Amino acid sequence: KKWKQLSRLQRSVILFLFAFLAVCGVISYTSMGEPWRSLTNKSSDDQRTEPEIPGLKLANPAVLPAPQKADANPGDYPELSPQKPPKLPHVRRGPSNLQLKPLRRDARLKPRHDSSRVGEELVPADKEEKTEKSVISWRGAVIEPDQSTEPPSTKIKELEKPSSVEAEDQKEPVPINERQMAVIEAFRHAWKGYRNFAWGHDELKPLSKSYSEWFGLGLTLIDALDTMWILGLKEEFEEARKWVASDLVFDKNVDVNLFESTIRILGGLLSTYHLSGDSLFLEKAKDIGNRLMPAFKTPSKIPYSDVNIGRGTAHPPRWTSDSTVAEVTSIQLEFRELSRLTGDEKFQKAVDEVMKHVHTLSGKNDGLVPMFINTNSGQFTHLGVYTLGARADSYYEYLLKQWIQGGKKENELLEDYMRAIEGVKKHLLQRSQPKKLTFVGELAHGHFSAKMDHLVCFLPGTLALGAHNGLTADHMALAEALIETCYQMYAQVETGLSPEIVHFSLHAQKGHKDVEIKPADRHNLLRPETVESLFYMYRFTGDKKYQDWGWEILQNFNKYTRVPTGGYTSINNVQNPSNPEPRDKMESFFLGETLKYMFLLFSDDIDLINLDKYVFNTEAHPLPIWAPA
Repeated sequence: KKWKQLSRLQRSVILFLFAFLAVCGVISYTSMGEPWRSLTNKSSDDQRTEPEIPGLKLANPAVLPAPQKADANPGDYPELSPQKPPKLPHVRRGPSNLQLKPLRRDARLKPRHDSSRVGEELVPADKEEKTEKSVISWRGAVIEPDQSTEPPSTKIKELEKPSSVEAEDQKEPVPINERQMAVIEAFRHAWKGYRNFAWGHDELKPLSKSYSEWFGLGLTLIDALDTMWILGLKEEFEEARKWVASDLVFDKNVDVNLFESTIRILGGLLSTYHLSGDSLFLEKAKDIGNRLMPAFKTPSKIPYSDVNIGRGTAHPPRWTSDSTVAEVTSIQLEFRELSRLTGDEKFQKAVDEVMKHVHTLSGKNDGLVPMFINTNSGQFTHLGVYTLGARADSYYEYLLKQWIQGGKKENELLEDYMRAIEGVKKHLLQRSQPKKLTFVGELAHGHFSAKMDHLVCFLPGTLALGAHNGLTADHMALAEALIETCYQMYAQVETGLSPEIVHFSLHAQKGHKDVEIKPADRHNLLRPETVESLFYMYRFTGDKKYQDWGWEILQNFNKYTRVPTGGYTSINNVQNPSNPEPRDKMESFFLGETLKYMFLLFSDDIDLINLDKYVFNTEAHPLPIWAPA
């Protein structure tokens, strides 16, 4: 009745208002529709609180569960019941295989919603530095830098511990598989020998039940810290932490090698800090980092090889003023990360100057670098010799990994890497006979040598990592060919273990294999490079043959290098199964790298050290990939 009493004009105004409000409502709903749908369609896992690392945010931050308590009996693992592995798709794989509980004390970390958290603010490292090109093209490969990340920063407002989610926020735990349990058993056996006969010393001598010292800084213990965390060995980790807290002292009159101290000690401490959140390890990392800085006080800014960490002095080797190229260009990941965590730019500035200097040097051969560089002149020496083996290997590895660490922004690094891989293809690649294995040889003053160090077996994994990060697909094809070669360096040898160096046959001869071994080269040092590349290849392809190859290698390590009373030993003769001639030494990298990569290789959890969130240093210590605050 009231409606009818209104005039035509009044009714028109009311209808107009209703229509206007209705339209506004539709627009408002439409404008919020997409974010609303993306929010409501998220799984409960996606909406959980995620961790933070100081000065760094990741699209999907990596979360590692904390170590579980080790079994009371450190001896051999009991017989394992058969367990059918889950059926996997070709590339992406299943959930975590770790069933672990978070540590107590300060390894238990604040989640993102913690109200006490103080925000970080990053300041650009060099305001005057030119902006990098947004797109780089290299022989048909077009690479766009990751727009979600920023270049390295050198200033952090307030240092905080990285965060980890609480137990209830983790994915549903899945039992560790049989092969991973075998790696845990191998680690415990090795650790038993170290703990009983070499505790706190650098390296175990398992046969004589004693130890050897290099720097006197507990190298094996520090190298193994993050391995214990990843394997879930809480009891061993806790005991090692106590030693670090009470006995690891860097104020001593001892010369240390800059490169080895950086990758093993500094890298190990930084990695353990990120995985555990325990500030003890960061404080120790800052201490050793500061003590290594005198190495950079040279006329050329190319660091000396040796530093006295007690006296604060540095010097080259007694016999030369040269440093090796690999050593001065494979410390960058660690020092850059130390600057990011501490806000002190001196660490990153020192190592970045080295890379910028090497970038400009003459004496390269299509991106390949000589093995030596003079600390006085800053120039390459011993020109004309090119290898991807000892003294040059990790230069190439760190070109790619620094580019990844810094968010794919530093294009000079990428250019040098891409040019070097083209140089490898042009000058160093050959095929053996009779199996036509692709291998990487060496070039000396224009003459090709069919010699390949086992160290070169890092290359398949590095190539695969580059392809995963958007580089040209033919890098992956080369990685697949080279990892087959590295496997054959094991499979064609009597013990199933690779020698330190092989020579490949270039001409088919009846009764001859592709792999030839000289008497001086037939030792095995428990090296990790092939297992490392197998891990990358399996992670990126899902092809189980890579796991099977790694399993063969682990079994042969157990057969020919395991010492009954604890530990594993290097051997002198991989060609003599009846007497491999043990050398009585277990290198620290066997625990720091070889067994860690074995464990990761046998895992089907892509989030167990997710390679989109972490980059491994050359000693297998994972460091976070940088992203904006």
